[in-house]
Amino acid sequence: MTAHLNKRHGRGAMLATFCLTAAGALAALALSPMARAQQPAGDAPVIAIRGAHLFDGTGASLKDGGVIVVQGGRIVSVGGPVPASAQVIDLGNVTLLPGFIDAHTHLTMQMQKDYYKEAYESLKRFPAEQALQAAVYARRTLEAGFTTVRNVGAEDFVDIGLRNSINKGVTEGPRMLTAAHGIGSPGGHFDHTSFRPDIVPPLGPLQGICSGPEQCREAVRYQMKWGADVIKIAASGGVLSETDPVDVPQLTAEEMSAIISEAHKWNRKVAAHSHGDTAARMAIAAGIDSIEHGSFLSEDTLRLMKTKGVYLVPTRMAVWWVNKEADTYPPQIAAKARAAKAAADQSFRTALRVGTPIAFGTDAGVYPHGMNAHEFFLMTDGGMSPAAALLTTRGAAKLLGIDSEVGTLETGKVADIVAVPGNVLSDITATEHPVFVMHQGKVVVHKSGS
Repeated sequence: MTAHLNKRHGRGAMLATFCLTAAGALAALALSPMARAQQPAGDAPVIAIRGAHLFDGTGASLKDGGVIVVQGGRIVSVGGPVPASAQVIDLGNVTLLPGFIDAHTHLTMQMQKDYYKEAYESLKRFPAEQALQAAVYARRTLEAGFTTVRNVGAEDFVDIGLRNSINKGVTEGPRMLTAAHGIGSPGGHFDHTSFRPDIVPPLGPLQGICSGPEQCREAVRYQMKWGADVIKIAASGGVLSETDPVDVPQLTAEEMSAIISEAHKWNRKVAAHSHGDTAARMAIAAGIDSIEHGSFLSEDTLRLMKTKGVYLVPTRMAVWWVNKEADTYPPQIAAKARAAKAAADQSFRTALRVGTPIAFGTDAGVYPHGMNAHEFFLMTDGGMSPAAALLTTRGAAKLLGIDSEVGTLETGKVADIVAVPGNVLSDITATEHPVFVMHQGKVVVHKSGS
């Protein structure tokens, strides 16, 4: 008995020691990119970046003769003199911009043309395989100029692992705020395709699928337990889910309130996938922070969002891509894609007219990763001015709650900087061809000749 007690005591002591040691190690390793950027600059080299034009994101104007001085991962000055000790990077005829922010990505997946083959392949894909692919997509996104993303849904907590690995310097990618599993109803947009239940077991709260307020609250707690920075809900049906109507509410008012109130208690924001107007209004009443897609939103709902400060994340890129590829999808999905495209164009124009706050977000993963910046063109094609489209990066920073750190080029902020050819206000598609990307003060892309 005594030996057994001593053995148990020894295990307890070892566990306590391990936990203390691990906690210290994790605290050192798991510093977020912004936390690392807050470390003292010390003897870090001073870098001065020059470009013909500067769009700092604090307003809608373009300035000539841009100079940004960086040290220790932070912006030291914008527009001032170049220190004598600085290493000068003269990029020539470019526009210097804040690092782009995509508030709606799925870095752990990428849709394939064959819908049913992709569904089948996903059942065979191990999390480790998915993680390796995700690392490639993350790097591709960063090289496209997107230095921050909000990843709104992934399976098997692969997104949490990707974020942690980026933060530890194991792999390269943008700063990630991520949601783990999206929260939705059985049979809804976030539930699996309708495979036989004896072959694919039904999902539950751990995987974000819930019924009733308490089970939905449990689902939120599980995501936050394992590291979710933000919570995502499926308020309405979706385009790419096979069996559900795109505009029908999929959570009750009580379920939405339980999810949102629980997340807000933990200081997590909540994003609502909602194509449908009724579902969006229910989410707004429950205290949602953003409406994603918003294809069928009415003018009254868009005005309500403006009043309450709820952001629209229009994901025009995904709507455009799926409509373009509609013939490759099953007929019921193709029909939803075409209906959503027509309605989304009108909804977006109405949002511009009434002044609904808009944050940049694309639904990356529905289309191939790295094409995110085409969203800027699609917003201008929908009636936005080029300057207003660029300012949706600042809107995304505000939505994510990190605008004190990123979203504009200002003294003291994190050195996330992108350079694109020529005058970006004259050609918004220049955003799709960055010649220089700096993330956290580290040069990620510097193309020859620039």
